[in-house]
Amino acid sequence: MKRVVARAAGGLLLLFFVVAVAAGVWLRSSLPVVDGVVKVAGLAGTVEIVRDARGIPHIRAGGTDDAYFALGFVHAQDRLWQMESMRRLGSGRLAEVVGTAALSSDRFMRVLGFHRLVEEQFRRLRKPVRRALKSYAAGVNAWLKTHGGALPPEFLLLGYAPEPWRPADSLFWGKLMALDISGNWRRELLRARLARHLPAERIDELFPPHPDGGPVTAPDLAKLTRGLDLGRLAAAVPGVQGSPRGASNSWAVAGKLTISGRPILANDPHLPFSAPVPWYLARIEAPGLDLAGATAPGVPFTILGHNRRIAWGLSSSESDLQDLFVERLDPGDSSRYLVPGGARPFRLRRELIAVAGGDDVVLTVRETRHGPVITDILGSADGTAGGGKVLALAATFLRDGDLTPQALFRLNRATGWDDFVAALADFHAPHLNVVYADVDGNIGFLAPGWVPIRRRGRIPRPGWTGEADWTGFVPFRQLPRLFNPPQGRIVVANNKVVSESYPHFITDDWAPPYRARRILDLLGGGGKHSAAAAARLQLDSVSLMARHLKPLLIAFQPATERQRRVRDLIAEWNGEMARSRPEPLIFTAWLREFNRLVYADELAETFAAFWSLRPLFIASVLSERRQWCDDIRTPEAEDCESLLAKALDRVLDDLTERFGADFAGWRWGDVHQARFRHRLLDGLPLAGSLAELKIATDGGGYTINRGSSRVSDRDRPYEHIHGAGLRAVYDLGDLENSRFVIATGQSGNPLSAHYGDQLGDWRDGRSFRLGRARPESPAESAVVLRLLPDQS
Repeated sequence: MKRVVARAAGGLLLLFFVVAVAAGVWLRSSLPVVDGVVKVAGLAGTVEIVRDARGIPHIRAGGTDDAYFALGFVHAQDRLWQMESMRRLGSGRLAEVVGTAALSSDRFMRVLGFHRLVEEQFRRLRKPVRRALKSYAAGVNAWLKTHGGALPPEFLLLGYAPEPWRPADSLFWGKLMALDISGNWRRELLRARLARHLPAERIDELFPPHPDGGPVTAPDLAKLTRGLDLGRLAAAVPGVQGSPRGASNSWAVAGKLTISGRPILANDPHLPFSAPVPWYLARIEAPGLDLAGATAPGVPFTILGHNRRIAWGLSSSESDLQDLFVERLDPGDSSRYLVPGGARPFRLRRELIAVAGGDDVVLTVRETRHGPVITDILGSADGTAGGGKVLALAATFLRDGDLTPQALFRLNRATGWDDFVAALADFHAPHLNVVYADVDGNIGFLAPGWVPIRRRGRIPRPGWTGEADWTGFVPFRQLPRLFNPPQGRIVVANNKVVSESYPHFITDDWAPPYRARRILDLLGGGGKHSAAAAARLQLDSVSLMARHLKPLLIAFQPATERQRRVRDLIAEWNGEMARSRPEPLIFTAWLREFNRLVYADELAETFAAFWSLRPLFIASVLSERRQWCDDIRTPEAEDCESLLAKALDRVLDDLTERFGADFAGWRWGDVHQARFRHRLLDGLPLAGSLAELKIATDGGGYTINRGSSRVSDRDRPYEHIHGAGLRAVYDLGDLENSRFVIATGQSGNPLSAHYGDQLGDWRDGRSFRLGRARPESPAESAVVLRLLPDQS
């Protein structure tokens, strides 16, 4: 009997082993074929794709249609789930495959109506641009048809296969990027929520003053939004409150200041981290098209990079491109809303949201003359909620006529400044800073995109009066630009880009100038610049914010020996946010806790949404607005010195419990780790941890090497979740010497060797060239795939 049981157990173990091996082999078949020959329908000629040691494709095609086809093919090979999740997010169809967890996101996207906007946008594009999008879609679909193995793991997990790629699907990327980096409406919503707890003048104090130095008051804001469930709306919108804002660094140095005598351009766009990052490196060569740089999976154009003549980099302008309007319902007919001089009917849309494992959800969306009613996310479109009011969103990316994909198509082909400017005339949403350099020695800057002409838009405004209506957009010729400045340097790091005399309002939410000032300081330090020097500058981790606030934080009398030792340590610190040092950890934790003690009492339930390091506000508190240090919940009057000591003690107690009593042994890198989570697999046992990438990093939220955290996260307040997913340096003296690195890897498949193979290089500042790879003499580690037209 024992022998029978033993044999049965052995048989089961063998069966389990065989099944596990078979499953592993099947999962491995989801990886792409990267060498050999594949016949595909839709090509005009042979395309050669040489992949280097990092899996970066170098595409050589006999025509541009075939080049776009091949880019679609390799994007599908390496990033199919990223592409699929992007179009499902943009179209509001995530719940269809992942269930109720995505329902709030789908509601929001259906209200915005991106799925309708991209169809209209595609029809408006010029024929060559539409042709490029069609060729790209054909390449994606060719891979779907010819791939004989398993689909990427995400599709296996969810149990479905993707639909064919449509040309308009590629346009979701631009809409989502515009939504992500132009979030002014969220700040307006926050100010409206704050108005229910604070008077107007105190709200003004919470935010840095706008450029003209005058306050922005809202004496009727609480009354204006009364009845609207702003807290529920904020919770229903996708994204975590208090997350870092989009940002980037970009600068150009003229040839007179470089070793080569030609310009150097550096760019590192900052976005939320995920695995994989949004960028995919590629080299593309075809007659009339020679590009190297960062593409975006799902899009046929090179977003950031260079061609044979010019290089360009992008950064967020921080522009105010969105406004919230409180619309008043017609008291006699809730199907209408008030406008100057009368009332109008809402335009209605009926959206049906399919939900995996649940019932379909019907959403009625109302649209006004300003834009969609975003309070319809909450599901009440009968006019009974909100005290007879609704909230509508006006945003440039929701306007008809957006030709931004056309601008990218033309930008990829520009040969000089005039072509560059002409291409960006079609760049409509979002409003961005674009830095330029060319092989002839020119450098420049242009901020293209629609900028509304209207009153300042810091707070929601009444929609029925017309007082805050947009009256047009800033003419293209009047948008900020610069060409060959005499100082030979151009720096944009989300800082203010116009002078006080500029006639139009762009924003008063410019990023603090710490990064821009540090870049200028280092560029002006003497000596000639090079591509290698620019790459080193991108890794600079000295925080001018810390140097600014440090004297204010240590201006208290220590009451204990521990306080004195820590105060002296911070006093001697140079502000470098090095992962190997304790000072960045102590300083950041101290500033975080001090923020909490300063305004948690006044802000009540809105505190978490506002909680950040707020250096400009804290500087104003410690220098002139010291009344904020008093805790309104206690009868005693607290002062800033006692609050600083209290915050420091709390932080030291916490850090001592976690890392021991010897604070000299504490390390910023123990808590400041760049973490790249897989957005679908995160949270799943085993799969989530296997798909997650993390590494200890230098930097902070205000360093050139940006390492932003969400300090309101009570569990991981110092985790590096936002920053430069791509770094690029362009050498206009020898464009083949341009350098690139992304934060994760080329592949989005966790089973791939290229899923995270650039992570260490990215952290440590190693980058590489995307030179012309030749199939006839590839590098030893390169592999060659040939796509042949299928004539059958």
